[in-house]
Amino acid sequence: MTAKQRAQHLLDFIDTSPSPWHVVASIETAIQAFQFVRLDETAKWGLQTGGRYYVVRDDSSIVLFVLGRKTPADAGFKIIGAHTDSPGLRIRPNAATASDGLARLGVEIYGGPILATFTDRDLSLAGRVSYADEQGELAHKLVRFEQPLLRLPNLAIHMNRGVNEDGLKLHKQNELPLLFAQLTGDQLPHPYFLALLAQATGISVSQVLSWDLAVYDTQKGTFWGANQEFYANSQIDNLASCHAGLHALLDDAVLSHPESTLVCAFFDHEEIGSQSHVGAAGSFLADVLQRISIATSSDREDTARALAQSFLISADMAHAYHPNFPSAYDADHKVFINKGPVIKSNANRRYSSESISIARFIQWCEEAGIPYQRYSHRSDLPCGSTIGPMTSAKLGIRSVDVGCPMWAMHSIRESAGVQDHESMIRVLKQFFID
Repeated sequence: MTAKQRAQHLLDFIDTSPSPWHVVASIETAIQAFQFVRLDETAKWGLQTGGRYYVVRDDSSIVLFVLGRKTPADAGFKIIGAHTDSPGLRIRPNAATASDGLARLGVEIYGGPILATFTDRDLSLAGRVSYADEQGELAHKLVRFEQPLLRLPNLAIHMNRGVNEDGLKLHKQNELPLLFAQLTGDQLPHPYFLALLAQATGISVSQVLSWDLAVYDTQKGTFWGANQEFYANSQIDNLASCHAGLHALLDDAVLSHPESTLVCAFFDHEEIGSQSHVGAAGSFLADVLQRISIATSSDREDTARALAQSFLISADMAHAYHPNFPSAYDADHKVFINKGPVIKSNANRRYSSESISIARFIQWCEEAGIPYQRYSHRSDLPCGSTIGPMTSAKLGIRSVDVGCPMWAMHSIRESAGVQDHESMIRVLKQFFID
């Protein structure tokens, strides 16, 4: 593929993955042609050298691995970590209300989105519905409303005269409910919403028990710029990293009898701190790595030996320099779109990078023939974090934090560079085959 073809593949991946549950479903679809076998956490595992496997936990986190020629105790694990969730709005349990004939859906804020960017967009819903099937057993099903269903209209400037000087400020409780219908006659908002949900899923209203529903932007991804060198979409943070890691793993040269055991771990809940049974701070990855070690060795000490020689690349996105806001950046650490992957450093270990892990990543970049950049946050601004520090600490393995530079992180419409995505795939591939 050319760099632009890879970027188009990424845009298609994002467009088919409007929620973390859809992300995992999209990954499962992508690996069907590569003979990956799904493992059940409740069953015993029988693993074969060179085998390709994956584990899903709660439909929104996934770990894929290829068992190397050498046991993990002899060659360690090579791990790429990223996350499946993005900041945004989630629908409340008792969501539907009515005011003056207009039905609205109440929302909670998930993570740290730029709320103003959700106004005046063609929004809809995607996620999963839990229900009782015909036998009364608990089941769940993905749901997605393809058509624009919701909107958060701006207040006209005539009633908010200071909006251009003071910025758009939305009251998180009172001003975020989303408009979704004009009720007629004796229609009630909650039954109306449930009827829409039933229609979209094919599940009767009486069977619906609960749901996890995310608000998403129905506008598809696109290229932009005079030379189409940029791309825009929702959820670039961090589906771009998931896509890059997945396509590095699925490369023919990588899959051909790797020496080490190769792992891609994509977690939900990074945007809210990862403190869950499916998050990076939970046991999911540790459980999988331990079970791989147990399946390949009868020596209990071999799990520790494997981790001691493993390496993690925590792949998230990075803040590209924006020329309209130069004061937001450290002048000596500006990173630019389409100038290569970014190595992220922080003395307080908000990023997991340190001198040895950085040096190794630089070597992989050089071996792959791609440029790299170095980023450090302004000292007078709070620095964000990633799954890198917590995963590295939990497992006791060396880690580096890297990512492609992007604009408008946590906006509903983010932007990044076509060439950077290609470069990230190449260096992650180099990491796996090195």
